[in-house]
Amino acid sequence: MWARLAQVFPELRVSELAAGAPGPAGGDWVSAAGLAEAGAELAEYLRWDREQIERDYGRTPRPDVVASFGFHRYAWPACLLITLPWLLVRRVPRYGAGDVYFDRPRYRMTVRSVPFACLPDDPEAGHPLAVVVPDEDALRAEVREAVATHLGPLLDGIGPLMRRRGRALWGMVTDEIVEGLAYMGELLGEEARTTAELEALLPGTTKPYVGTPGFRELTGPDGETLPTRDRVSCCLSYTLGAEEICGTCPRLCDADRVARLNAERLTAESDGAEEAAAAA
Repeated sequence: MWARLAQVFPELRVSELAAGAPGPAGGDWVSAAGLAEAGAELAEYLRWDREQIERDYGRTPRPDVVASFGFHRYAWPACLLITLPWLLVRRVPRYGAGDVYFDRPRYRMTVRSVPFACLPDDPEAGHPLAVVVPDEDALRAEVREAVATHLGPLLDGIGPLMRRRGRALWGMVTDEIVEGLAYMGELLGEEARTTAELEALLPGTTKPYVGTPGFRELTGPDGETLPTRDRVSCCLSYTLGAEEICGTCPRLCDADRVARLNAERLTAESDGAEEAAAAA
């Protein structure tokens, strides 16, 4: 599983601890459990975000912006630990807050071997750690429960720093699930299937999650289809400058989205033509 992730997204490396082995410690390693304590480990973790913003943008960021960026940078890959196995092999690991370790500067994650939910016809259904569920609906419920169990304690700890509560926090989690897995679907060449899976996973009625994936299509200047989505929450990138507003921001009007998406399409086509010419 993690070898497959490394093939399509080599920037993130995931390894699994041997049974009974201690988790990595020292250096830049953190865990969701440690961050959830909202103490020195979280403060040191967020220092990286604050310094990065100051260095790259030449401004002092608001504390809630720092905390929101820090949460995103953990939650995005952490959600993939649950959603990618579900997408690829229909297995859902049940990682607790203390079962995942993250080294952000090196973009590495280490996980413990944990129970996993699977379907009755899974070849590993007889594994000692397997928890067999009856059908796809039940497996989707396992995905939602697994993400909530893992990130819930972290939301309790970092939520006050983000100046968000309740629905706003869980809207952020919806966005982390959708953005990460949709990107993997693009890398895997399975955008359509991934979109359908996410829409079934998050129909907008499954508490504590808020909102839907928000996928929709716009029409470009030449009649072409431009896929986009509407975020449930605001990532606060706009606080770093108008040019930093993300392409799925609720603040961005459709006309501006079309202009951006069309420019990206034309750039991609131009780059593809240049690569083809160079290979000829």
